[in-house]
Amino acid sequence: MTNTIQVYGAGLAGSEAAWQAAKQGVKVRLYEMKPGKKSPAHHSDGFAELVCSNSLRSAELTNGAGLLKEELRRMGSLIMEAALASRVAAGGALAVDREKFSAYVTEKILSCPMIEVIPEERTDLPGDEITVTATGPLTSDGLAETISALIGGKSLYFYDAAAPIVDAESVDMTKAFFASRYGKGGADYVNCPMTEPEYKAFYRALLSAEEAPLHDFEAGDALKVFEGCMPVEVMARRGEDTLRYGPMKPVGIRHPETGEEFYAVVQLRKENEAGTMYNLVGFQTHLTWPEQRRVFSMIPGLERAEFLRYGVMHRNTFLCSPDLLDADYSLRENRNLYFAGQMTGVEGYIESAASGFVAGVNAARCALGKEPFLFPEETMTGAMAHYISHGDRTLFQPMNANFGVMPPLGFRVKGGKRARNEALSQRALEAIGGIRETLGIL
Repeated sequence: MTNTIQVYGAGLAGSEAAWQAAKQGVKVRLYEMKPGKKSPAHHSDGFAELVCSNSLRSAELTNGAGLLKEELRRMGSLIMEAALASRVAAGGALAVDREKFSAYVTEKILSCPMIEVIPEERTDLPGDEITVTATGPLTSDGLAETISALIGGKSLYFYDAAAPIVDAESVDMTKAFFASRYGKGGADYVNCPMTEPEYKAFYRALLSAEEAPLHDFEAGDALKVFEGCMPVEVMARRGEDTLRYGPMKPVGIRHPETGEEFYAVVQLRKENEAGTMYNLVGFQTHLTWPEQRRVFSMIPGLERAEFLRYGVMHRNTFLCSPDLLDADYSLRENRNLYFAGQMTGVEGYIESAASGFVAGVNAARCALGKEPFLFPEETMTGAMAHYISHGDRTLFQPMNANFGVMPPLGFRVKGGKRARNEALSQRALEAIGGIRETLGIL
């Protein structure tokens, strides 16, 4: 028995795992290959780097992601603490300043006396040491080969994409306007409205735009995309109106001065607290950079936009977790080994943090000779852990937090879906108090 564990990777899941293990009274060796080496999707040297978006999605308790965030906040999550400290206006969503968010997590980890940070890439996975592997969906080749050999090749993959970011000053505000959908949260979004002819011209250009070639390590792969982060050009191929029911839906958006409604709307969300950068909401893409400039400059208000970052796409690898992991995120064949983050099949930043929370707590309990703690399925944290460990092995795909993964209430609730979701959230949050007591969370 040892009172030390090791964590591979200082992303959201790894940082949360290390923090929670330390809070349980266990020393942590946290290995992070940055700054010496970075994956194709990472650019900064800090921990908990956000890649695809700066949004942690809805903050409302009638939404699965909103409930998961509130559970984590109440349980003392480092990621939620950092998110609230670096929050930027985003209506009913929780969005953050990426640099401040990462800096907050990095400072907390580096200043924790129970955590030793080692800037080193690990490619081994010793089965006699308690280890949380949270190296993300772009795990380095050496460690990926070790994991593949360990689990017998039971891994899957899909493609993930990031949206472009533009300079706020380059947006033509004579055509765009500030407003939030249904007026929620104030005028937090820049809205670029389209008429029907403008939308149809944009749609045709998007369909004919050239996509970027795959990287060498992706060549030969069949292009599988995750529904929750689908490239806008892939979505467009599903039909002319698909975008108008997705990222370009005009519902609930009116011009604040004229009250005018529009055929389609592209929304831009603050990328940082200062509001100097905005990202194109829902516009993840794999188009070549020249094509992104050509097509996205057709959006009213973005004709002369300066693109600070173009959209990119990369392969994400995840385990066939129902074959491999239990609900404490440990490997069934070796209880010393834990996995966390998107590589387990949870999809999304906050879901990754939650998996790191569970894995970190349980790795620490293992080090202290305690029994695993399985979070109740009535909580979103526990429901997601149950999904990855008990999902359909033949149909397993990455999953966002949603009320569909939770056990039903067992009784009918008047008021429709919203009232039902509120009742599910209330049940979950009532359980959190007992969890805090069991785990000794102050």
